[in-house]
Amino acid sequence: MAKKKTNKVKPQVLKGFRDYTPSEEIARQEMLGKVREVFELMGFLPLQTPSLELGETLLGPHYSKDSLAELFGFIGPDDVDMALRYEFTVSLARYVASQPNLPLPFRRYQYGNVWRVDKPGPGRYREFMQFDIDIVGTQNLLADAEIIAAMVKAMDHLGVNNFKVRFSDRKILNGLIEFAGIPAEVGPDVFRVIDKLEKQGREAVLLELGPGRTDQSGDKIAGLNLAENQIAQLEKFLDVAASGGDTLEKAAKLLEGIDVSQEGIRELRDIMTYLAAMSIDTVKTEVDLTIVRGLGYYTGPVFETTLLDLPEYGSVFSGGRYDNLVDRFRSQSLPAVGTSMGVDRLQAALIALKAIETREATSQVLVTVMDRERLPDYLKILESLRAAGIPSEIFVGDTKNLTRQIKYGDKVGIGFAVIGGSNEFEAGEITVKNLAAGREKAKATADREEWLKAEDIQETIPADSLIEYLKERL
Repeated sequence: MAKKKTNKVKPQVLKGFRDYTPSEEIARQEMLGKVREVFELMGFLPLQTPSLELGETLLGPHYSKDSLAELFGFIGPDDVDMALRYEFTVSLARYVASQPNLPLPFRRYQYGNVWRVDKPGPGRYREFMQFDIDIVGTQNLLADAEIIAAMVKAMDHLGVNNFKVRFSDRKILNGLIEFAGIPAEVGPDVFRVIDKLEKQGREAVLLELGPGRTDQSGDKIAGLNLAENQIAQLEKFLDVAASGGDTLEKAAKLLEGIDVSQEGIRELRDIMTYLAAMSIDTVKTEVDLTIVRGLGYYTGPVFETTLLDLPEYGSVFSGGRYDNLVDRFRSQSLPAVGTSMGVDRLQAALIALKAIETREATSQVLVTVMDRERLPDYLKILESLRAAGIPSEIFVGDTKNLTRQIKYGDKVGIGFAVIGGSNEFEAGEITVKNLAAGREKAKATADREEWLKAEDIQETIPADSLIEYLKERL
């Protein structure tokens, strides 16, 4: 009788989404654990909010069906408009507004996936992970210094040595618009162009402020068509920002009489004083008056982190002060400051820098099974390893072939294999094969079977010394 043909589902993921292999996920969990350790050491509390929020929560009470479609939005049960969160800040605001008795300031961290209907591209996905920290309910600039300190300490704990947290203040830039005689409503567009300074260079920025330019691909980029005298005033500021020395003093003189800029300069000085008192390395932090941050809701200090050895990765840890946190939910404003880590981008950079190890296994030891009749003995070994805190697994496959079991352990990246047969058990001995050393040897050995059988990467030891033997080598 002929077998009935069934249609098969093609194993594919949605455009803009991806799987994370075990080795990538192990590295990511290691990175998240280290960052979490720093934040909890500094008193930040974990918060988890729903992946789905009401449409009006994410977009405001006057949202439309069209604006909902810009998110991963849909009509859910009970005919309710809802969407997947695109960041954590709105959910944080909703949570804080719903907790009238919440002790303030509220220090929280949160990490998880967010979703954006962006055009997918290299390194750009529609689902990705963020890791945020925020301090809500205070205008005290000590909170801003704490956020910057947390960024520095997290990078240090991750083993990154060559990085810089640069910070500025949006109030200085708001004053700059007044100084240059530019209408306030054009200010966000000016900030957007200045924000390209590091990537595109000064000449490109000046052209975009004026008549526009043609990029490397030949595409025309429209300019803001500012007047020559307005661009000249902005150039003076860029000269100050790049001059070195006490740029804040120079900026104060340039923007003399512009109250909002003077307030921003005082804020940066206060932050610098706090960071110095906290012994934050001045080599790792720097005032950079060209730091803008593209989002319009920043109201004061802004900051971003770059890897000096991998500048092409851009900012991996950025944020700022936003004092209109809960305006969508209640009439009383609530000040806040926070930062967000780009988990995927930073992880890729850390792997490139060899700051985190990519492993393909959580087990460090594989207990092989040569004789099914002695299975209780193998399980006893397994449990003794686990009781000693050594991550271990027993081979649960169908084959009794030892070479295949060793190949499995090697393929998944396990460090050691424990081998025992009737002869070893009766003699009170056990054989340990160093698979990690074998992999290193294999790099210089063309014949894979040769190294699998190599004697110099395995040793037979007294069974009762197994734990001590492994702990010395793990």
